[in-house]
Amino acid sequence: MSEHIRIGDIAPRVHYVADGVQTAFTYPFPIFEPGDLEVLTDNAPANYGFTVEGAGDSAGGTLRYADAPAPGTRITILRRLTIERVTDFQSNGVLRANTLNDELDRQVAALQEVRDDVQGAIRLSAAEAPSGMVLPLRAARAEKLLGFDATGDVMAYDRTGTIAAAFPGAVPRSVEDKLAETLTARDFGATGDGVSDDGPALQAAMNAAGAAGKHLVIGEGTYRTTMPLLLPGGAAGLTMHGTILYAGPGGLTALTIGDGGAVRNATKLYQGLRVIRATISDWMNFGDIGIVLRNLDSSVVEIRQVEGFTIGAQTLGVERGFEDSNVHLGRIVNNHIGLDIQTQTAAAWNTSIRYYGGHFAIASALHPTLSRYGIRFSAQPGAYVAHNRHVFFGPAFELQARDRPAIQGIPFLSLVNSRAVIVYGMRMEGCSPYPARHAGNAQDHVYEVAWASQGYLLEVLYDGTAARVGAVVRGMHQAAAHREFTREVGAVPSLRAAAFRWNASQTGFDQLACLSTNVSGNPTTLPDFALPGLEDYVLTNRGVVLPGGRGLGFVVDATRAREFALAVDADDPRLIVQCFDAGMGLLTDAGGQLVRASGMSMTWNATARWWQGSADMTDADLTRLQVVRLEPAVAYAIIGVARIGTDYEVRAMRLFCDPAVSPPLLYGLPDLRHGARELRAELAWDPPSIAAGASAQLNVPLAGARPGDFVQAAFTLSTSGVVFLAQIGAQDVVTVTAWNRSGAAVDLGAGTVRVRLVKS
Repeated sequence: MSEHIRIGDIAPRVHYVADGVQTAFTYPFPIFEPGDLEVLTDNAPANYGFTVEGAGDSAGGTLRYADAPAPGTRITILRRLTIERVTDFQSNGVLRANTLNDELDRQVAALQEVRDDVQGAIRLSAAEAPSGMVLPLRAARAEKLLGFDATGDVMAYDRTGTIAAAFPGAVPRSVEDKLAETLTARDFGATGDGVSDDGPALQAAMNAAGAAGKHLVIGEGTYRTTMPLLLPGGAAGLTMHGTILYAGPGGLTALTIGDGGAVRNATKLYQGLRVIRATISDWMNFGDIGIVLRNLDSSVVEIRQVEGFTIGAQTLGVERGFEDSNVHLGRIVNNHIGLDIQTQTAAAWNTSIRYYGGHFAIASALHPTLSRYGIRFSAQPGAYVAHNRHVFFGPAFELQARDRPAIQGIPFLSLVNSRAVIVYGMRMEGCSPYPARHAGNAQDHVYEVAWASQGYLLEVLYDGTAARVGAVVRGMHQAAAHREFTREVGAVPSLRAAAFRWNASQTGFDQLACLSTNVSGNPTTLPDFALPGLEDYVLTNRGVVLPGGRGLGFVVDATRAREFALAVDADDPRLIVQCFDAGMGLLTDAGGQLVRASGMSMTWNATARWWQGSADMTDADLTRLQVVRLEPAVAYAIIGVARIGTDYEVRAMRLFCDPAVSPPLLYGLPDLRHGARELRAELAWDPPSIAAGASAQLNVPLAGARPGDFVQAAFTLSTSGVVFLAQIGAQDVVTVTAWNRSGAAVDLGAGTVRVRLVKS
């Protein structure tokens, strides 16, 4: 070397974790020769596959691999010098500086290695005086435990002796007692390798936990068993970090937890339960069950996974109740029935359980011709059948039954007389259009559906054996506000019955304004658009077909109410909203987005001068139920449907709002004449003296009166033999005739003629 190495104050080691790409790893400390480096990969020596660059450089160098180490490999680079003397100074010889410096450099480097090694060793604190920290002789320490005596010196203790935890007040006890504080399956020989039959070892561990009242832990791994397992009720609880793989006979329960009979298994903790069937059941044998939990009371259960059985998990009351517990549900898949809530005897009950979560799913190709259910309420013959007060929070069901009419894929199946079963926020993906099927006398069930791929048309399916009804389905998916708007503003339950002849060519409808997509002239106000009748409506036996250019809508005062829900029974209708200010003047899109809807965008139609939905109101698009929100600038609105793309039939229309407000529905008013088939008018009249058999006439103006309308007339004074008759004399005029049918002249006093017109 032309220049000696400078040994800086730097530790002679460096650590890396390989990423599978990096091939060059630097070492920041100097070495003399390439052989001075020691390399460990994953704590094992591996001095091959690389070249060393930078030997003799004070700043260190680079370790360069031909192939990048595998990702995650831990690489440690150390300096390890051979402890030997490499120079010898001769008496009266020349003392060369380089030789002396090299020798001192090696000594310093070796001392750095010693210091680095000492830092990882057990040693006394620098503040403590040296003492007798010497190991006992080999014979004295054999089969003993090392510890410290009262002075802190090293001592050897018998393994059968007692020890105490390092906390004040700790009770001395044996090592065996400490190790047995919590039982594990591996204490009894279970391997968890997924191949060995761990059934006998698992059962031995469960028996020991039950006998000793201990909590059993089944560690990580897959524990294959060819025999059913039973954890006695005497065990304090069970925690599973691994999986039980059941490869035993069919028709049996893979894991039973808790004692049967009249034993009460109270205040237990079972967590991480995970049982998988080695081969998926054919779903024919209902004795084929993954997990059975018996007679639990005030306990906490977490089922992490149960898969491949006829019944995934079962909560069971056996001569005693299963009650007042919390059950957390995880992945429950590929079971004919995911969770079975059952009683076995007349003395048992199953009530008051809180269930949290649960993903109930079926593979799309699994048993495609067989029905499947998420949660079942059942009872053995002669057992107690009132399963009450069960609450479910957020279960999700993917049962692969949609578009398979030959099978059922229903989240809840009640075969008993269950009551007060409440489900919050369930998800239905690919299920039948029924949140529940009731075959017994179930009552007071509430199913809240937060998502349903079938849309809104959900209902409970009642079997012929069901003698009770009363379940409620709350479909919240894209319709929460619509479901909650319970104040009815207007209702036309039958469009056909509401239709009347406005005049010889035009049709009107009770409560509704007739709408046109292109009103002639220069309309600017609400009365210009809310027409009492129009041509071209096609009446059917049940409703009316909207042809091109026609619509129907409710006219509402929106001064206080901002949101409305429109429900329509029609063939794919199109939502429209027309907006007006406080003076009933038309509002356009110049004021910005005045209308918003819950399930679609609202776009401005400049020809019709209204806002219309971007899609039809159909279940397939999940747009059937729409909530409309109006901006504060809108004081009056027409909310309804119109023909946009194709003709369609409308059969019923209803409008709702928040019960906090009760906005007026406007129709049949002097300035808004639409929506009323009955018209009235009155006029003061002092008839002349009418001779016997003679008559007198008066024309009463009545806007909207047309030939063919039914009309009646009355006078506010006693007529004394004079009969008042009415007829349409001309458009907008009712002619009233006072006919004296008596045998003498009659002179009536001054009064008021009242006219009533009804359109058929």
